[in-house]
Amino acid sequence: MNKSERLNDMIRYLNGREFFNLSDLMSTYHISKSTALRDIHSLEQLGMPLYAEHGRNGRYGILKNRLLSPMIFTMDEVYALYFAMLTLESYQSTPFHLSGNRLNEKFENCLSPSQIEQIHNMKKVLQLETYPHTNASPCLDQILKSILHESSCRISYVRGKRHTTYEVQFARISARFGQWYAVGMELKTQQYRVFRCDRITSLQETSDQPTLLLDELLQRSGQRQQSEQSISFEVMIAEQAKDIFDKEHYPSMRLEAGEQTVIRGCYNPGEEAFITDYFIRYGQHILSIQPDALKEMIHIRLDSLLQHYQQL
Repeated sequence: MNKSERLNDMIRYLNGREFFNLSDLMSTYHISKSTALRDIHSLEQLGMPLYAEHGRNGRYGILKNRLLSPMIFTMDEVYALYFAMLTLESYQSTPFHLSGNRLNEKFENCLSPSQIEQIHNMKKVLQLETYPHTNASPCLDQILKSILHESSCRISYVRGKRHTTYEVQFARISARFGQWYAVGMELKTQQYRVFRCDRITSLQETSDQPTLLLDELLQRSGQRQQSEQSISFEVMIAEQAKDIFDKEHYPSMRLEAGEQTVIRGCYNPGEEAFITDYFIRYGQHILSIQPDALKEMIHIRLDSLLQHYQQL
């Protein structure tokens, strides 16, 4: 815990107290006496109303005008906030520098003992299913900062054994199906791409490329054009298969439901295995496939799977 985090936590820790000793801070935060004295000085500079009582049993007091006002939650608010925090447990990486345990501890310090008992009991009987995000994405916070700074980035991207460097201005981060994805405009080609964040091994913000304002970037990403190499597809599915699409689909796909239910989108060279495995999960709910090249790839993939299971 760095100093700013420690001071922020001390304000919360001391807010409900009338008196405290140096030893309280030393044992709670595992700091030395000199560090505790410096922290008290910093708290005073931040405006915390402290005063010292000298003598053999000297201690510090806090004036009655509390620095923080107490927060009052209804039980429905408690449940909603608690389960929102539980979703963080499934993420190997987040764009935020935080500890789930520390966040939970701060939250519970705002609750009454009866409220804490209720959420602990509720956790035993109410399950929250999430996709586990097991792949670490070390550059998530840098991607988010670059978006907010409206700056370009030079990234190293690894796919299999291939290492590639891209100049990108990122527009959006999303989490779906156990992975983090970032949409950005590749500055060299002025085309939008979807990057899997765990494959970004390094990122450096740059200032040698012209960039767009965030609103314009987002507007263009919503209307992103296909690259010259991308291959369009059109797959008609049975209406009841819409649930499969709703549970899992990707930014390069869209569902059009009317008299016919059709998945339209595109894939790039090198993504053939991904796109064939995706549509295989629809099974007999697929009614037609275009182009024929995609249909042929699915045939080949199914033959390969059949041979595998016959040899088991």
